[in-house]
Amino acid sequence: MNNIFLIGMPACGKSTVGVVLAKAMGKDYLDTDLTIQLRAGKTLQEIIDTQGLEAFAKIEEEVLMDVDVTNTVVATGGSAVYYPAALDRMRKTGTVLYIHTPLKDILKRLNNINSRGVTLAPGQTLENLYEERSPLYAARCDIELDAAGLSVEGTVDAIIETLRAHGRF
Repeated sequence: MNNIFLIGMPACGKSTVGVVLAKAMGKDYLDTDLTIQLRAGKTLQEIIDTQGLEAFAKIEEEVLMDVDVTNTVVATGGSAVYYPAALDRMRKTGTVLYIHTPLKDILKRLNNINSRGVTLAPGQTLENLYEERSPLYAARCDIELDAAGLSVEGTVDAIIETLRAHGRF
């Protein structure tokens, strides 16, 4: 139970916070979005544009199911919450922590939505995606952290404090 799996909306800080958290906790770091890109030989957006959302989802689920690490902070893609079997595997080897960030903060941070690899269905808005995913993240995590108004360092400190309070660090 020594891995930390970060879940949450795109631009909530999983990747940025994950690197700093790994350093602060003396853990390795893995970003599953980067693993997807390496495996596919394309950026996330290129996969979505050329192969479609269904193909992207298949690759993402395979990558998540293949994660086999110890003592690692893992930043997952925003859509990791759609793969219950992968989340079950994560829980067996660590803590699934949801970085809950208000929609207004996500909208401020996410200025590259058309090139970032966000899995929006045709006609779907970021607001719709937020409304769809937020309850899933909350229901499928071990710990939910409210990161409203927190800096990267503040989020890292809050995660460590929360993990200690739950006996997971």
